[in-house]
Amino acid sequence: MDMTIKPHSVSDVMASSGVAFGTSGARGLVSAMTDQVCFIYTCAFLQHMTQIGQFEPGRAVAIAGDLRPSTPRIIAACAAAVRHMGGVVDYCGFVPSPALAGYGFARQIPSLMVTGSHIPDDRNGIKFNRVDGEVLKPDEQAMRAQEVALPDLFDTAGMLRDAQPEPALIDVEAAYLERYAAFFGAGALAGMKLGVYEHSAVGRDILVRIVEALGAEVVRLGRSDRFIPVDTEAVRPQDEALALTWAREFALDAILSTDGDSDRPLLADETGAWMRGDVLGILCARALNIAAVATPVSSNTALERCGLFPEIRRTRIGSPFVIEAMNALIASAPTACGYEANGGFILGTPIVHGGAELGALPTRDAVLPMLAVLADARRRGVPVSRLTDDLPARFTFSERIQDFPTSQSQALLAELRKGTPQEVLERLSAAFGDLAGRATMVDETDGLRVTFDSGKIIHLRPSGNAPELRCYTECDNADAAIALNKAVLVRVKENSLVTAG
Repeated sequence: MDMTIKPHSVSDVMASSGVAFGTSGARGLVSAMTDQVCFIYTCAFLQHMTQIGQFEPGRAVAIAGDLRPSTPRIIAACAAAVRHMGGVVDYCGFVPSPALAGYGFARQIPSLMVTGSHIPDDRNGIKFNRVDGEVLKPDEQAMRAQEVALPDLFDTAGMLRDAQPEPALIDVEAAYLERYAAFFGAGALAGMKLGVYEHSAVGRDILVRIVEALGAEVVRLGRSDRFIPVDTEAVRPQDEALALTWAREFALDAILSTDGDSDRPLLADETGAWMRGDVLGILCARALNIAAVATPVSSNTALERCGLFPEIRRTRIGSPFVIEAMNALIASAPTACGYEANGGFILGTPIVHGGAELGALPTRDAVLPMLAVLADARRRGVPVSRLTDDLPARFTFSERIQDFPTSQSQALLAELRKGTPQEVLERLSAAFGDLAGRATMVDETDGLRVTFDSGKIIHLRPSGNAPELRCYTECDNADAAIALNKAVLVRVKENSLVTAG
């Protein structure tokens, strides 16, 4: 039996390592995510699962990861922790986050995904799932409160001294493919020519197999052996240029892609224009005839203005908050979903269509919204770009300032919101008046979201996953939303917002 040393407080480990919970799991610099830190996090997760009756010795825990260089090492550290806790490792390899989660939910076992999602590969993370859904904020708090007695397995650098043999690989992608093939049907995308921008997304191969199973012709594009941090909320200029070129060169009906762990979609229409994730969410919910929708405050307000959804709840940004609100909607609505501005779609209830049923999947998914929208376009006999014709003319845009410390973001927002409500409106009107008009309303659900008398919206928020300041803008036309966003970020970089106010 391993000798143990002094228990480690998880909250202390978070503070000392800098590896802490964001909006979607624990993330940090790869250099900080030593084997020992990852081991402690995994033990804390399983100790919490034990306390709520979702884990005991002998039970399986499913593990998978994305294609970052650091992922295999972190998977091994997490697997060592599972074995230390008496669990059995169900090793699922390198697969999309929703495929892993669906496997765990179906078998009522905990699961964890080693991924940093869209952030650069000098960082990574661990996303934890209960047996019945993603860990929510109360679960995170319970994990922070754990103390882990560490076995004597690590060297002075916090790395495992002895490597364990890799477990046998379990195929979770076959069920993920069948989930969509059975619901949409073999001819759902027949006659469509689709590009799949593969880059370094872990779901690149299964995405090709899925759309081919639905009858589409596929052109594979942009595969990379180097990790590319594709952010579906802040599409890189080079990816915008590539999509326009590919759409024209190959005469494509659409281009599909995802972020690194393939839980956030990126869909371009037949012209090569990438669709905003919050618009994709509206179109998917409409195509599935869903009654109740939960989405963050940053999502496009066309959701309310279109009048298609009887119940809508706005939340803080992050899938745990969206899922919490979606779960509340399920109690009173026949069908419910959640989606984020990054496009990740969360299906809270089963959907029945044409005699086929699609089971709930209470975690962010990239494949469902893209398939639902493409199948809807084919069914209507219109190009993908025309699906938004009957939606209210509201356009969102988001961008970020990278390497912007969270403390700096918080200080900026604190300065802007100082004083009485009227003083705050006056300060914001002075800071942004020449760009957007007079500030009329402030929403502090998550960050600082300001509505102006022009109808324009500016939303500033520190990222929950990385040292970045995010800016979301909304206007009545796309060019105006982009121009407003860029102008706001220029003022932030010049440190002129507060002095302007």
